[in-house]
Amino acid sequence: MSGDARITPLRDGLASRALEGLEPAERYVDPQPRAAIVPAAALRQSPDLGAEQLDQVLFGERFDVLDEADGFAWGQARRDGHVGYVALADLGDPPAAPTHRVAAARTYAFARPDIKSLAAGPFSTNVLLTEEARDGRFVKAAGSGWFVAEHLAPVGAFETDFVAVAERSLGAAYLWGGRESCGLDCSGLVQQALLACGRACPRDTDQQAKMGREVEPGEARRGDLVFWPGHVGIVLEGGRLLHANAHHMAVAIEPLAAAIERIRAAGSGDPIAYRRL
Repeated sequence: MSGDARITPLRDGLASRALEGLEPAERYVDPQPRAAIVPAAALRQSPDLGAEQLDQVLFGERFDVLDEADGFAWGQARRDGHVGYVALADLGDPPAAPTHRVAAARTYAFARPDIKSLAAGPFSTNVLLTEEARDGRFVKAAGSGWFVAEHLAPVGAFETDFVAVAERSLGAAYLWGGRESCGLDCSGLVQQALLACGRACPRDTDQQAKMGREVEPGEARRGDLVFWPGHVGIVLEGGRLLHANAHHMAVAIEPLAAAIERIRAAGSGDPIAYRRL
């Protein structure tokens, strides 16, 4: 195993059955599959609504539960492997295999196949839906409402330009641990854009820095990733950088040279890697 506690479902002598023979534990349990039933469920460091948000489980994404106590489930997000606590109220029985994903930056679910009916959401890029019915341009999703079909794509139909996907989040608020359309952190932005293109991507910057191959700073081009300790951005044309960052508290574009200077002045040093996917 990796030994990385973030992606190893092992805690206080309790482990997932998949770790039997690989990691020592007093008890191994079979994961109980659940799914997020809210637009974005917080995955937290500890079983407390005030605890740090490490990640999010989007509507329809599976979460494998290993333990339940005090209103929280402890387990592992199936899409990126992150381990943590999710409020039980945000989880439900998983529907049948998903048939669609949200392809728009964000969309709403309506109570009826009518844009004037009560709307819930917003639901973000990569939300997974299981079609139950159709009515004109609307798709009824299991456990939710009616989605406009133009905002959906069949499961298995992916984008081809992850940079263009990331650019759709321009102006979204910065949110620690966020990967929803209205709030993302730096690695969440990269992960969401790559997932929309059918590419698996780990959750945190140090994990993402192992993807692709290293390139020299002077060779950086559109689509390359630039890493600082605890931060990542996407290179754009014209020597610009797209990144979710706490300086702007938003997904923003700025000159790469200016970002390097500003981050250096803030005490985080120069970029530690440039990676080409």
